[in-house]
Amino acid sequence: MLKSMLLASLIALTSQTAVQAMDRKVLTIATEGASPPWDMIDTEGKLVGYDIDVGTDLCRRIAIECKFVAQDWDGIIPALTVGKFDAIMSGMAITEKRRRSIAFSRPYAGGFNQLVMRRDLQLPATDTNAKINLTSVGAEQQAILGQLQSALSGKTLGVLRSSNSEAVLNELFGKVATIRSYDTQDNLHLDLAAGRIDGGLADYFTWKTFLDGKDGETAAFYGPELSGGLWGPGVGVGIRKEDTDLVAAFDKAIDESVRDGTLKALSLKWFGIDISPSATP
Repeated sequence: MLKSMLLASLIALTSQTAVQAMDRKVLTIATEGASPPWDMIDTEGKLVGYDIDVGTDLCRRIAIECKFVAQDWDGIIPALTVGKFDAIMSGMAITEKRRRSIAFSRPYAGGFNQLVMRRDLQLPATDTNAKINLTSVGAEQQAILGQLQSALSGKTLGVLRSSNSEAVLNELFGKVATIRSYDTQDNLHLDLAAGRIDGGLADYFTWKTFLDGKDGETAAFYGPELSGGLWGPGVGVGIRKEDTDLVAAFDKAIDESVRDGTLKALSLKWFGIDISPSATP
């Protein structure tokens, strides 16, 4: 009897949550528009990328109209909290620090970050296929990080301002290198291509788009793939804490998209590899 009552209550709550989410006529989603292939602005001034395609798919599943808007990264969380838009989809990592201000959906993507350095620096060789999860760093990984700190001593490294990569870069190399923060990843790319900085740290896929272009010919990946730690468990939809209906709706839509293979297909389309999360049990 008790189990039946609990089940009935759960079903009622789930139905109410879905109705609340679909009661919204239009959902406004903010994205930076400057971190390809996650999000970018095409030649026609239109927002495109993995985040936009995933957001469109999720909104279809929630049965709500979506509107995407560009927002500078520096102020994207404060703008969400004051109601400028309803959600953030911009390759944003789920972290404990951000959870103090906003809520997140379950992850809709994984990923990792990596250093890129100018080729003409002739730095000591590194294994760019090695992986270090900063959540748990053993003796071997600590030795690799120590070698990186030695190699990058005295260098100038760029990073996106107010990003988790900025915090990681300062934590790992702030005592040995000069850290220069940028308002956009594009401006960082320009300075790296012009030789005004020696390298930088960013999302692997953002770097790959740059390195595959003409301006990226003078640089290359350097050091291991970095994940975990301040970057958290993956990339999620940022939502105001009070909008619990949206969190539940996005969680359900993401799980459906994982299960039917849509997220995998979109991952392959934009990144060339599958960065979709596992389905929930």
